[in-house]
Amino acid sequence: MATAAAMPDMKASDPSALSSLSGNSNTAASRQAIVQRADRSTDRTASQTSTFNVWLLPMTSYTITSPFGDAGDLSKGVDLAAAEGTPFYASHGGTVTLARWNGGYGYTVIIDAGNGVQLVYGHASKILVHEGQKVNSGDLLALTGNSGYAFGPSVHFEIRVNDVAVNPVAYLTDQGVDLTHHKDSLP
Repeated sequence: MATAAAMPDMKASDPSALSSLSGNSNTAASRQAIVQRADRSTDRTASQTSTFNVWLLPMTSYTITSPFGDAGDLSKGVDLAAAEGTPFYASHGGTVTLARWNGGYGYTVIIDAGNGVQLVYGHASKILVHEGQKVNSGDLLALTGNSGYAFGPSVHFEIRVNDVAVNPVAYLTDQGVDLTHHKDSLP
């Protein structure tokens, strides 16, 4: 078993990793266009038009391989399987509170979305944000991987409310996002 000290430092963003994602720019561009379209649909002031409070899917192409609670107390989220290196995004805006190796979660990003809500993304292969960074919904966070206690390339996705894991499928459904059918809250 490797220790965190023996693992490479993944805190720093790698610009070459971002440029290698250009093949996926249509997906990222379409997600951003959806968010911008939603922002323009109302009469909000410039400070209110950020994508900070919009709920989105963490990625668009995935298979749920481990539902919430599937392994008892061990499954505090869902596993979204996708090809190694698939980009995943912030489901909601907030502040990155953790962006590093995190034991069984492997390379992990945690976002404090406010109001006691935390979003946890585990098993990444490469982290592209840093602790303390503010992110908006749809911002690129990391690339899927097989780090930590993963059973294949995936993103372990958790939502915690007041430090208690809740079913992300049900929670996102309440926010207008259908994780099971891959539908964002925006048209």
